[in-house]
Amino acid sequence: MRTAMAVISAKTVVPNSRIRPTSTITTYSGLVATRIRELDALRGFAICGIMLVNTWQHSPKPPEIDWAMSTFVQGRFYPIFSFLFGMSFALFMGAHPDRLVMLRRLAVLALFGAAHWAVNPGEVLVPYAVFGAVVLVPASYLPKWVQLGLGTAVTLAAMYGENPWTLIAGLFLLGMAAVAFDAVRPSPLLFVLSVAVAALLTWRDLGYLAACVAGAAVYASGFLLLSPRVFEPLGKVALSAYLSSTVIILAVRPQTTAEIIGVTVITLIGQWLFARWWLARYRYGPLEWIWRCLTWWELVPNGQTQARDTRIPLPDLDRPQPQDQS
Repeated sequence: MRTAMAVISAKTVVPNSRIRPTSTITTYSGLVATRIRELDALRGFAICGIMLVNTWQHSPKPPEIDWAMSTFVQGRFYPIFSFLFGMSFALFMGAHPDRLVMLRRLAVLALFGAAHWAVNPGEVLVPYAVFGAVVLVPASYLPKWVQLGLGTAVTLAAMYGENPWTLIAGLFLLGMAAVAFDAVRPSPLLFVLSVAVAALLTWRDLGYLAACVAGAAVYASGFLLLSPRVFEPLGKVALSAYLSSTVIILAVRPQTTAEIIGVTVITLIGQWLFARWWLARYRYGPLEWIWRCLTWWELVPNGQTQARDTRIPLPDLDRPQPQDQS
């Protein structure tokens, strides 16, 4: 199974002709609202790890980096994406409680995944869409304590049984619960504990998936402590970056360690520069905009409407803002 998981966010925009319904599912807190940019940056950071893993997996795996990649990178980023997907789902449902809209959005994601599967078998957009429909949509009816309990139980069972697909479902649920419990904040204690657990699991070889989840917790908690916003543009165009990187990797197919690192770095820098340029002019990345249009079955406004500082990306109207607190 490929460990390079998709960076997906379940957010969409409501065209100006629509009135945003009042949520009966999740209310936005100030904490979640002010942490949206950090989560975008975390998603952007994670796509860098995914790009490196994808490039490595499509190459002969030179032995000088094989051990390091397997121990510190492979499998350490897809848990972050799964968790963020669950969070994004909850944020979307808080803004748009119509579950039929969410199901349509997941169906469009599955179409992207099917096209991607044709050139990259084993990719995870389709599984994300399926788990979103069969796990997250039903779970949106449940109280937050039940979401947390189910997420914990499913995640532990997946780690014990070494089942990566079940792990996706568990992390989806935990991400959903994190929004409900306002549990989106930097935590030095979580970082220290994650480092200790990850080191123990890796050193004692006590379970591959458990080590991956612990490693993901190290990267995510450490990243949130530092909160480097430089990765934010990549996080906002994550779907476009993920799919375009596959095309580049399959076209180049690097053969040496230097080529793997070079292709990864050059591609990510190019994507970052493009994202900065694009987001200064449009709200959504190219594929993200298509996704929203197909979700709402109409042309969604995407460009800027007035003069502005082009160094600052346009806000995503569908993301909760501080004034959305309730």
